[in-house]
Amino acid sequence: MSVCLFAREFNALEQWLKRRLGADEHFTLGYEAEDSQFVRFNHGKVRQAYPVLQMELTVRLIRNQRHSSARINLSGAFEHDTVQLGDTLQQLRDLLDVLPADPYLLLNTHNWTSEHQVSGRVPEMQNVIDTICDLSQGLDMVGIYAGGKLYRGFASSWGAHGWHQCANTVFDWSLFDTSGEAVKTTYGSAQWDVVELKELFHNAREQLEHLGKPRVSLKPGQYRAYLAPAALDEVLSMLSYSGFSAKAFATRQSPLQLLQLGKQQLSPLVSIRQQASTGFEPGFGHNGMPSQDVELIGAGKLVGQLINSRSGAEYGLQTNDAGEAEIPHSLVMDPGELATKEVLRELGTGLYISNLWYLNYSDVGAGRLTGMTRFATFWVENGRIVGPIETMRFDDSVYDILGTHLLALTREQALCIDSDTYERRHLGSHMIPGALLEGLTLTL
Repeated sequence: MSVCLFAREFNALEQWLKRRLGADEHFTLGYEAEDSQFVRFNHGKVRQAYPVLQMELTVRLIRNQRHSSARINLSGAFEHDTVQLGDTLQQLRDLLDVLPADPYLLLNTHNWTSEHQVSGRVPEMQNVIDTICDLSQGLDMVGIYAGGKLYRGFASSWGAHGWHQCANTVFDWSLFDTSGEAVKTTYGSAQWDVVELKELFHNAREQLEHLGKPRVSLKPGQYRAYLAPAALDEVLSMLSYSGFSAKAFATRQSPLQLLQLGKQQLSPLVSIRQQASTGFEPGFGHNGMPSQDVELIGAGKLVGQLINSRSGAEYGLQTNDAGEAEIPHSLVMDPGELATKEVLRELGTGLYISNLWYLNYSDVGAGRLTGMTRFATFWVENGRIVGPIETMRFDDSVYDILGTHLLALTREQALCIDSDTYERRHLGSHMIPGALLEGLTLTL
């Protein structure tokens, strides 16, 4: 077990709680912590630079098929934190006295140990600032950098104990043209690589020059299109919400239910899996079971689903330790054969879409998605960028985007690390290629 400060505190709280359990009581503990640095940029200059150190503990008390949980913020001072934990323990006991039994409570009572550390290199804050400010010279750049170490822990009264720590950096930024249009780029990695960051800035500068060209107005209709990895990631992220959920399939609320029923199909080029083993996620889930890699779509066919313990108990399925929402957090989409450098030539005439925005379902049951083009979407003619298009709305079926209209996937994949910082930094990551489409429907 790691001897870092966070691991020592987690171990101490686990042992403290074990000594205070009643004869008929059990617990699970979930631990989340981060030691991060944030920098906000505007007009290519630093506006805020600050550290964030936070630790949270989620404790669940179980007794006679009844359970309740609570989350507390930790201070890192053992005496103070055990007072909080003791008060919380009593509150949970009081709740269990009045709660009904949960018929779908399925617990992992196995004794296991897991320790995982993702090696990473986080640069010194001054180096980050100097590098980004240097690359932003002469540019109207707005962005946020977040980097540091993340920690996750799990323990149960049945003897399970897991510890996970990793380090990564995410820089999410936009370069603005005088027109107000922008090129949006995200760089994320476990190993801070200045060379790779410079290459991304170089590409963004090139796209920024194209934004200065006269805009192209398009009429509603269907256009040949290329979805860059960031755009395709928006589509897959939208599908992830209930798209692969066992509960959603059982209740006919999944946007991929027609695929499950055999009434629709995707392209044989499409293979997607939840691959926690190679991501930043820990090797254990919130309910205390070892994480599993799950094949979701193989050669265009639905071959798996994400099943948490409740869905397993309710629908008679074998759980694969999906989270409560049954959402994939380490999604990998297999690449294809199209070289990224050949995308414009293969596209010929059509749309080059860097990003999609504001996605939602226009028809969940039919798997229809709608959203907006935004951030450097260009009209291309004969393999050359003509200029940016006016912002347009698309409305199309996933069975077209990843099915009948899918011509090719790129050989190169992009690592899309979750840049969400709501409540805390997150551990999700996607590996996504780009996609060349025969047609994408623009509606207005």
